[in-house]
Amino acid sequence: VQLQASGGGMVRAGGSLGLSCAAARGTVSSTIMGWFRQAPGKEREFVATITRSGGSTDYADSVKGRFTISRDSAKNTVYLQMNSLKPEDTAVYFCAASTKVLLTTLRQDYAYWGQGTLVTVSS
Repeated sequence: VQLQASGGGMVRAGGSLGLSCAAARGTVSSTIMGWFRQAPGKEREFVATITRSGGSTDYADSVKGRFTISRDSAKNTVYLQMNSLKPEDTAVYFCAASTKVLLTTLRQDYAYWGQGTLVTVSS
């Protein structure tokens, strides 16, 4: 399973940024997809996840109400729309795929990972 994240960049606090994760054909519709992030000197943490159908989502408390995960199975792409960004959102963002049946926020449940894209939020 190949995943390619893109869309990172630099934005001022309060701004918005959208990330995309392109996957091999069939991946998005057959796996749970998630976004994680890793800030400098910190562990990689869960951000958002979405079911195969796109009907259910889950978010880390720190991003609820600000971030939205979505998927387009026809384009084999998962998105993360980030609004009201804060300096503490600065991190490398990774998309990942899990073959678990139910939504999961656990890093170890995701077997496939993209290369990461850097998001920098300035104050």
